[in-house]
Amino acid sequence: MRLSRYFLPTLREDPAEAEVVSHKLMLRAGMIRRLASGIYSFLPLGLRALRKVENIVREEMNRAGAQEILLPLVQPAELWKETGRWDKFGKELLRFKDRKEHDFCLGPTHEEVITDLVRGEIRSYRQLPLILYQIATKFRDEIRPRFGLMRGREFIMKDAYSFDANEEGLNKSYRLMYETYERIFSRCGLRFTAVLADTGTIGGEESHEFMVLAETGEDVIVSCPSCGYAANLEMAEAVQNFSYPEEEEKTLEKVSTPDVKRVEDVAAFLGVPTWKLVKTLIYLVDNKPYAILIRGDHELNEVKLRRALGAEVVEMADAETVERLTGAPVGFAGPIGLSGIVIIADKAVAGLKNFVTGANEKDAHYINVNSPRDFEIDSFYDLRNVTQGDLCPRCGKPLELTRGIEVGHVFKLGSKYSEAMGATFLDRDGKEKPFVMGCYGIGVSRTLAAAIEQNHDENGIIWPLALAPFHVALLTLGPGDQELFEASEKLYHALWEKGVEVLWDERDERPGVKFKDADLIGLPYRIVLGKKFKSEGKVEIKPRTQKEAFLLSEEETINFLASEIQRACQSK
Repeated sequence: MRLSRYFLPTLREDPAEAEVVSHKLMLRAGMIRRLASGIYSFLPLGLRALRKVENIVREEMNRAGAQEILLPLVQPAELWKETGRWDKFGKELLRFKDRKEHDFCLGPTHEEVITDLVRGEIRSYRQLPLILYQIATKFRDEIRPRFGLMRGREFIMKDAYSFDANEEGLNKSYRLMYETYERIFSRCGLRFTAVLADTGTIGGEESHEFMVLAETGEDVIVSCPSCGYAANLEMAEAVQNFSYPEEEEKTLEKVSTPDVKRVEDVAAFLGVPTWKLVKTLIYLVDNKPYAILIRGDHELNEVKLRRALGAEVVEMADAETVERLTGAPVGFAGPIGLSGIVIIADKAVAGLKNFVTGANEKDAHYINVNSPRDFEIDSFYDLRNVTQGDLCPRCGKPLELTRGIEVGHVFKLGSKYSEAMGATFLDRDGKEKPFVMGCYGIGVSRTLAAAIEQNHDENGIIWPLALAPFHVALLTLGPGDQELFEASEKLYHALWEKGVEVLWDERDERPGVKFKDADLIGLPYRIVLGKKFKSEGKVEIKPRTQKEAFLLSEEETINFLASEIQRACQSK
């Protein structure tokens, strides 16, 4: 493709709207453009890279025996009501009515649709196992879409669904998809890890997330270098390893703390460490009020809270509800004297003596609080986020916290959807049984952004060869030089004939502009025809990952690049 004819509107400066590296570089490199909040158009360069990800996903899914289908984006409410998710999914589900006043939604995921399809077609265990997948557009009405393709409202996703006759079959399908994902992300040239994860709104019995390691990642990965344990922050088990000093219980005392309510400010005001404070957080758990106690230096993990209580929905109470339940404004809630509300605590609170809590009164706190002397705790759970240096739940060695970007997620659904929707088959014994299901997602467009987050420098993108929209940037220097132009055109065609994808910059632009655009776009190889070619017949070749260039003849250049591309293809 000739750059002079290619729709590639690059930008010199970082757009004000962009916050993370991938968003900035994809806008600057002319790969995407914003249409609305969280909704982007793919331009030719971006689409070529997106197709590279799709092709890898498709090849590996097909290799695993999965079969590709395409399901509608628009889904009828009736299917979602069968599973109960129409009311439970939340505002991320974009609902609307058609002209006949029938309820529909834009699909954020397709569990209901695929289950409806299979229950109408698959009748016997002889037709199992079955894995179906699609690569298609999804829509989730995120409350705060941000970071470009990292958290958009509309996105491209590969979602697959397995149907088996029993748990043993599901385990095999799950392992097959797990290994397939490892191949996919390895072929994409990414550094990644798989971690235990929460099943969230999808539901099910077990799940793993595939995380691309990147400092800019939204997610926190908890891992143990000693034994290999890995989980996301939502699922990482916090081991109780605190040894509190032995001390006598002191007399409970209410103290004035005017306009002091933040943990750090209260601790400084009272001259105590933050771990001596116990926060009282008021939550509505399936609309029932709970007081959650957690140490002042720890953070509550809402996913752990939901799982501990077996709840569908947990949400922090608003200021009005807090004041109604405690008698005090936000920041002064405490467990002493609460009535009609369940009190639970994180395990790290157990054994703590003479601590500080709110007094359920404006501008007041209690000191020397002790349980069960001053109040009763109904239950203790692991409710906090793991912190750096906490001990591994498997081997007891220190844990490490790193950041990552979720690009894939695999779930064991079991019979959650098949039972709810009456999706059954005839087993060997002639009895009707529900399908045992799994589901497996990859954020295709997010994978593209994650690759850039992991592969860039101050000049632009550094594409892994497998994902690069083109393999080579060919720069012709010396505008108007017919000899250079003809030699470049000849080389351009020779490379394409050898399977090397070339973006030829034959524009009438200064060399500096061409070099800057080539670095910004970040193709794996840059080749230049300029003074060295005129004087020595040599082509300058510079890999994007290296600082120095080297010289080869035309024939050597063709053979070298064709060999590199062929070697990359053979590593599939």
